[in-house]
Amino acid sequence: MATFGYRLQQAMRQFGPVCVGIDPHPPLLRSWGLTDDVDGLAKFTELCVDAFIGTVALVKPQVAFFEAYGSAGVAVLEHAIADLRDAGTLVLADAKRGDIGSTMDAYARAWLGNGPLGADSLTVSPYLGFGSLAPALELAEHNGRGLFVLAATSNPEGAQVQGARGADGRSIAQTIVDECAQRNAGRDMGSVGVVVGATLTEAPDLSALNGPILMPGVGAQGGGAESIRALVPESVLPLVVPNVSREVLRDGPTVASLRAKVSALQEDFAFLRG
Repeated sequence: MATFGYRLQQAMRQFGPVCVGIDPHPPLLRSWGLTDDVDGLAKFTELCVDAFIGTVALVKPQVAFFEAYGSAGVAVLEHAIADLRDAGTLVLADAKRGDIGSTMDAYARAWLGNGPLGADSLTVSPYLGFGSLAPALELAEHNGRGLFVLAATSNPEGAQVQGARGADGRSIAQTIVDECAQRNAGRDMGSVGVVVGATLTEAPDLSALNGPILMPGVGAQGGGAESIRALVPESVLPLVVPNVSREVLRDGPTVASLRAKVSALQEDFAFLRG
C-alpha cells in the first residue's frame, strides 16, 4: 500500500499544494442562502465536495461543525468523506484528537481505520505527551494513512505551552517537530506531518522534518505567500501545504465560483512546487 506521504506528494504535484477546508459554520450557511440545519449542512457540503474533487490535493473537513448537528451531522460528514475518497481526493479529518491508552486507540480506529469515518489523515494533539499518540502512529503506518501533529499553532494562547522550554533548551513545539522527524527519517516524504500557523512571527526549525507542513491561517486570517516564505526555509517549501478555508468558501455558493477561487490560489502558491 502506498504511504500517505507518497500519495500526498503525488497529489500536490498534480493539483498544486493547496488544502481547502470544509467549514460549515452557521454564518457561512446563511450567507450562501442555506438554512442552519442538517438540510443546509448537507447542501453546503455537497457543493464543496463537487467543487473540490479533482481540483485540490487535500480536503479538510472541520469535524466540529458536523458534530454540532448530532448524529445527522456526522452522517453528512461520513458521506462527504466517502464521496471524496471514492473519487481519489485525499481527506484530512480535522478532529484534533488526543488522549491516552485505549481511548486514543479508539480515536485512531474511528478516523484512520476502515469504518465510515475513516479518512486518509487526521489532525492530532500531542499535548498529553508525544508518546500518547502511539496508537494513531501505529495504525496510520499500518493502514497507509497520515497524521498532522499540532506543533506551533497561531492562536495567542498556544505559546503558553508550545513556547515553553524543556531541560534540553528546546521549545515544546520544536520537540514535537523533532519527534515527527524521527518517524519520517529515510522517506522521500514521510506521513507524519505537523501543523504550523502561517501567521506566526517565528516557527520551529523544520529543516529535518521530511514530512508535510500544514499551514492554516492563509487568506482571511492574514497569512499568505510572504509569511510562508518568512517562516520556512527555501529547501522545505515543497513540503508546505497551505490550508485555506474562509478565503475560498466566502466565494460560494456555486461550484464554478469555488473552483475559480481555488485556481487563483493554486497560482499564488505555485512557488511551493520547488
